[in-house]
Amino acid sequence: MTNGDSPKLTVTIVTLFPNLFRCWLEQGVVSRAVEKGIAVVRLLDLRPFGIGRHQVTDDYPFGGGAGMVMKPEPLFAAVESIGRRQETPVILMTPAGRMFNQRIAESLAERQNLVLVAGHYEGVDERVREHLVTDELSIGDFVISAGELAAMVVTDAVVRLLPGALAEESTAEESFVSGLLEYPQYTRPATFRDWEVPDILLSGHHAEIARWRRREALRRTFERRPDLLETTALDDAELALLAEWRESRVTPAEE
Repeated sequence: MTNGDSPKLTVTIVTLFPNLFRCWLEQGVVSRAVEKGIAVVRLLDLRPFGIGRHQVTDDYPFGGGAGMVMKPEPLFAAVESIGRRQETPVILMTPAGRMFNQRIAESLAERQNLVLVAGHYEGVDERVREHLVTDELSIGDFVISAGELAAMVVTDAVVRLLPGALAEESTAEESFVSGLLEYPQYTRPATFRDWEVPDILLSGHHAEIARWRRREALRRTFERRPDLLETTALDDAELALLAEWRESRVTPAEE
C-alpha cells in the first residue's frame, strides 16, 4: 500500500487457476486500486487443500452422469483457512446464481471483505451451497469454462465503485448507475467521414446538453433494454422526455 491506510475492501478469490488472474492484476482499474491501497485482491489457491498425495479437488458425481463435481472438503478447508468474520459474504460464482447487476455491485462495495469462490466443471457438491456459501451470483444466462472469469467481472465492478478508484465523475453517469443505459458519447473530430457530432454538444449550453443526454439515455434504454424502465423511477420531467421521444417515432400514416 502506498497511502498508509487500511484498504477499503479485501477480496479473496478461491481458485484452482490463480495464474489466470496475473495479467488482469497487472493493469487496469483493479491494479491501480491495489497500488493505491484502496483494495486488496488475494488469490487463494485451492489445490493445496486437495485430498491426498495428488491433491484431488473433484470427483465423479454420485448417481452417474457426465463431468466432475468439485469436492466439499477442499472448499470448506480453503474458506475456513481465511479466518473470515461471520458477516463476510462467501459468494459462489455459478450459472445457477442470482443475476449480478449494478445494485448488487454497489451493495458489495460497502463491505470490508468478500470471498469469491470460482466454480468449475459440473459445479460444486451441494453441501457447499447449503452450508458454506452465503450467496450465489451469475454474470449472465450462459455457461463459461472458468468461474475465475466471473470472479474478475464481479471484482472489477465492485472495486471501481470504491472512493478513489476512479474519478467520481467517471462513474456518476455510467450505464445502470441511474437505472438507464448511458447516453451516446462523442469526441474530436467534430466531423468524421461526413458524420457530424450533434450540434447541441458543440453549443456550450450546459442545461440543453444535459437535457439531450437524458433524452438519449431514455431513448437508448427504451430501444435496447426496455425492461430497465420497469424498475427505474422517473420524475415528471423524465416521463415527459420519454413521451416526447415516443411521439417523435409516430409517422404521419400512424396519426
